[in-house]
Amino acid sequence: MKKTLIIACDGEAASGKSTGAKLISKKYKLKLLNSGLLYRYASKKILEKKPNNIIPFLKKIFKNVSYKTISKQKLHSQSISTHVGILAKKKKVRDIINILQKKIIKKNKRICVEGRDIASKILKKNPKYDYAFYFKCNLKTASYRRWKDLKKKVSLKEVEKTLRQRTILDKNRKHSPLVKVKDAYLIRTDKLNKTQMIKKMSNIIEKNEQ
Repeated sequence: MKKTLIIACDGEAASGKSTGAKLISKKYKLKLLNSGLLYRYASKKILEKKPNNIIPFLKKIFKNVSYKTISKQKLHSQSISTHVGILAKKKKVRDIINILQKKIIKKNKRICVEGRDIASKILKKNPKYDYAFYFKCNLKTASYRRWKDLKKKVSLKEVEKTLRQRTILDKNRKHSPLVKVKDAYLIRTDKLNKTQMIKKMSNIIEKNEQ
């Protein structure tokens, strides 16, 4: 296995990409960067503080915060999930968060980055990903999994509605829409369990590293 390994994991809301990214990062001892958490953290802070102008507010927050701090927050509430899809459409917001992502990526030669525009934008070049995975899951299965993650605090119907709206927003936004790049490997998490998922991903990597 080479000294540098850069993996991009993109996919729809609740498609299993977080699980896939965690598993592959653990297997190959990679730094894990979940870009979705950065956007969720931004949403949480906006919902809490209700700033008049979100751009200078977010610039100040992301200038001083560490990814470690963000990753320890509780960021998967229904209110954040509803807010974050709209926030992520804004180019100026994406630019602020992209600066932090690029900073983290530059410091790590072995990294797995998870999100929605990782292969198509963040790791498109300098540096470019070695492997790109695109995660997909049917809405019914994805909704049920997210509903369980939320400990059934909201209705399954509400979760399904939120996920459907989020994916529509992600795929149709003007800036950095969710797309499957040509050389991304498709991972269907409604057809694979965790063991099968990591086996498929690692087989692809090891076959190409020989």
